[in-house]
Amino acid sequence: MTFYYDVIVVGAGHAGCEAASAAARLGAKTCLITMDMNKIAQMSCNPAVGGIAKGQIVREIDALGGQMGIVTDKCALQFRMLNRSKGPAVWSPRAQCDRAKFIWTWREILENTPNLNIWQDQVKEIIVEDIDSIDKNSSELKHNIKGVKTFMGANFIAKTVIITAGTFLNGLMHIGRTKIQGGRCSEPASPMLTESINATGIKSGRMKTGTPVRIDKRSVDFSKMEIQEGEHDFHSFSYMSIPRKLKSLPCWTCYTNSEVHEILRSGFKDSPLYNGQIQSIGPRYCPSIETKLHTFPDKEQHQLFLEPEGETTNELYLNGFSSSLPMDIQIKALKKIPCFENIVVYRPGYAIEYDYFDPTQLKHNLESKIVSNLFFAGQVNGTTGYEEAAGQGLIAGINAAINSSDKKINNGEPFILKRNEAYIGVLIDDLVTKGVDEPYRMFTSRAEYRILLRQDDADMRLTEMSHKIGLASEERYNRMLAKKNAIEELIKFTEGFSLKPALINDALEGMGTAPLRQGIKLSELLGRPQITIENIRKHIVPFEKKIKDIKESIEDDKLMEEILEATEINIKYKGYIEREQQIADKMLRLENIKIQGKFDYQNLSQISIEARQKLSTINPVTLAQASRIPGVSPSDINIMLVLMGR
Repeated sequence: MTFYYDVIVVGAGHAGCEAASAAARLGAKTCLITMDMNKIAQMSCNPAVGGIAKGQIVREIDALGGQMGIVTDKCALQFRMLNRSKGPAVWSPRAQCDRAKFIWTWREILENTPNLNIWQDQVKEIIVEDIDSIDKNSSELKHNIKGVKTFMGANFIAKTVIITAGTFLNGLMHIGRTKIQGGRCSEPASPMLTESINATGIKSGRMKTGTPVRIDKRSVDFSKMEIQEGEHDFHSFSYMSIPRKLKSLPCWTCYTNSEVHEILRSGFKDSPLYNGQIQSIGPRYCPSIETKLHTFPDKEQHQLFLEPEGETTNELYLNGFSSSLPMDIQIKALKKIPCFENIVVYRPGYAIEYDYFDPTQLKHNLESKIVSNLFFAGQVNGTTGYEEAAGQGLIAGINAAINSSDKKINNGEPFILKRNEAYIGVLIDDLVTKGVDEPYRMFTSRAEYRILLRQDDADMRLTEMSHKIGLASEERYNRMLAKKNAIEELIKFTEGFSLKPALINDALEGMGTAPLRQGIKLSELLGRPQITIENIRKHIVPFEKKIKDIKESIEDDKLMEEILEATEINIKYKGYIEREQQIADKMLRLENIKIQGKFDYQNLSQISIEARQKLSTINPVTLAQASRIPGVSPSDINIMLVLMGR
């Protein structure tokens, strides 16, 4: 049979779900193809969403009208805001989730999304046509996507196709010397698709990741562990008012010891990481326990986190103990940790190797430079993490809908986020400009404008542009406008309201900050680290009245808390925010200088040989993108600027 669609999404992981949902809601007739409808948005490793910088990505997905934040809030078992001891630029939300409920919440959303169908099957090859038959100007393009073929014998003809196959492409799992073909535990690998894509000229490589042992809760002695409770304030992932409904559950911590390490080292001869069985590169920032022992041989202990997999299940996840050692070594070692003396496990940890495609072969809209209208998102682009995958999936879904919409959405222009607009913009720019030599993980340190990219203001940055293309709903947009207006109103009040020393000094001394010697604006006082809106408002009657008036007009306690937090951050960090915005505006000038197609880099003798090679390979669109390519020096950029002038 042959089916016809605007957009086909291959794979229903976190990238595929966001891609399919976005494309369909933008009006594209969409089909999501997955080998198992009961594993949609499966949390293959840690049953948690967010973390350092990852939490910001989820907030951005939500601000754009994506679904991950909403699903997370509905399925959260524990919520925490990480990095509170540091500045708000690096505050990062994180939630433990019920793995099973996460799947079914996503499935309910997808099954009730207009324009979206789901097909349970496995894709074995892509269908392309020669580029000579269509009107394209780019010299890099060789083919145009026409659709996909499945193992059941169905043909799906589409205007655009998005590949979000995760770790399934020629997936190979390792437990000691045992090798099992599969995309994850108890699920088959996806053969043939990589080879079909390679046939078009797109290059692939191999990467590795892993997951830890799963433990039966009934076998754990929690009295020998330290409990870690969640937080219960207004913070959440979605900017919409989605209350957390599930019972809040704790996590627990414990430590390895020298006996554990000795047993683990005894298994190194059978470790696929060290006996040559695994050749591919694993994630640097999520290392296996054996990698930790190898990298830090003098460290006597490593912290482990025991986390719930669900509200009612006894299955627990041992964060920090990812391993591909033989299962007997894993269990024997764990029994040397006091809380695990009587441990019973559901399954051992394992490593998995899989195919990925070099992301420098993509444009910033995640479309292939070689096959037009073919998009890639998620771990197939060399990233690691649900959040990085979902962010890419959302952008790929939007742009696939644009390419299939007869140039109506966004006036037919690609939807691209800049580095000063979103962590998602940083992520994609890093991938397509720098490429990857190991699984890519987002950190706040990767963003040069992280004061502008805070978790509290993702809606201020992104909701309006998403609303313009038709993805962010009217309700979401109006909520953002109400928040924006309230913040501006409060800031204006603090900048115009003066305080006299006699009226406030007693309160200031009680807060541990210096008394006033002369009158001061309220905004200036709020700039002090000891002063917050919460502890000063009750001492200033007009300010308290202003807050109450806004709260009455908002009629939403959670939104009001967000308004107060964002107001305080904008006041305290005003100077830093303005300075970083100035730097971003200067770089924007280079972003506006288009260079693609204007240089024959191989014959550009004025720049270094390395720069010629890298520029030819990446073929950057702008001078700013060229400046971020490893191997292209500032002097090379200056030479190109001079040549542009000529």
